[in-house]
Amino acid sequence: MAWNEPGGGNNKPRDPWGGGNQGPPDLDEALKKLQERLGGLFGGGRRSGGSGGGRGVSGSLLGVLALVAVAVWALLGLYQVDEQERAVVLRFGKYYDTVQPGLQWNPPLIDEVIKVNTTRVRAASFREIMLTQDENIVEVRMSVQYVIDDPTSFVLRVRDPENSLQHAAQSALRHVVGDMRMDSVLTEGRARIGIEVGDRLQRYISMYETGIRIVKINVDESKPPSQVQAAFDDVIKAREDEERLKNEAEAYANGIVPEARGRAQRMIEEASAYREQVVANAQGEASRFSALLTEYARAPQVTRERLYLEAVQQVLSSSNKVMVDVEGGNNVMYLPLDKLQSQSSGGASSSLVPGGMPRMDSNALRELTNAVAEQLRQDADANTIRRGGR
Repeated sequence: MAWNEPGGGNNKPRDPWGGGNQGPPDLDEALKKLQERLGGLFGGGRRSGGSGGGRGVSGSLLGVLALVAVAVWALLGLYQVDEQERAVVLRFGKYYDTVQPGLQWNPPLIDEVIKVNTTRVRAASFREIMLTQDENIVEVRMSVQYVIDDPTSFVLRVRDPENSLQHAAQSALRHVVGDMRMDSVLTEGRARIGIEVGDRLQRYISMYETGIRIVKINVDESKPPSQVQAAFDDVIKAREDEERLKNEAEAYANGIVPEARGRAQRMIEEASAYREQVVANAQGEASRFSALLTEYARAPQVTRERLYLEAVQQVLSSSNKVMVDVEGGNNVMYLPLDKLQSQSSGGASSSLVPGGMPRMDSNALRELTNAVAEQLRQDADANTIRRGGR
């Protein structure tokens, strides 16, 4: 039953401290009992007497303080390693372990925990003035992006790895720029500088075991010193003018060369056509001659007369006047072909031959040829009769 319920033969409440009266509890006695219980836990309860009670109280306080100190010491050993971090643990100053992400515990004052971010990209920038291969001075500003790849080497192998990285980067840059000409460093060679410096720098820091991995090298700026900037600007302008003139010459050549090739191809085609025409004409003339030869063998007189008439027609087609000398006579026949042509064609429909002579119609020319032949035949007959009369 509860301590304040009536009992024991009377209606007085019971004393929770074991006393029979209802007065306030004795705090000294309650504290003494608590100390005895704690002393029993730590061996202080065996002591008795007035002086022994004081020693028990001191031992109990020391035990409580010890427990509290142990609890605080244990709590101080808890720490959290983030996902992007790794922790290097040193026990009494000596490497002990590399801790992965998560909740970890290490004994404080015994282990030293150094957290290193292994995913954050860090950057270091510097500017250098150096000589090129052609003994010119250039100023280059470069930035190095890197991450910590091996936290153990980064913390323990080198005293100041980032300072070592900067010195190694300067050395690699001087080596690369020293093997290049000034024009290449200032213009198209900047990408090459970044690649070669990155490869050389990675070899250096890997040899030093710094635990650093190079991500990218950026050549931010490359220029001549300010003392010669004006002269260099003139050189750049002259180079740009050279490139512009080259481009204009190439554009002109691209316009002229196709036209020349087209004309050459046209001349080749015309020559081929002329060759085909000459060959065809020669073959036609040969075929015609063969046909005439066959006809001549069949009818020599008719063929001979036909050839004569064709020859006369060809000759008279290019002349506007014909003089005919009759054999055995003193008369000379004069044939005004131009007038005859004008009369036959009316003077309006005639055209000029290439030599400026009027072109005669084929029918009129044939009639004229027949008339001339007939006249010549009559003259020959008359001469024959005249000679026979004599």
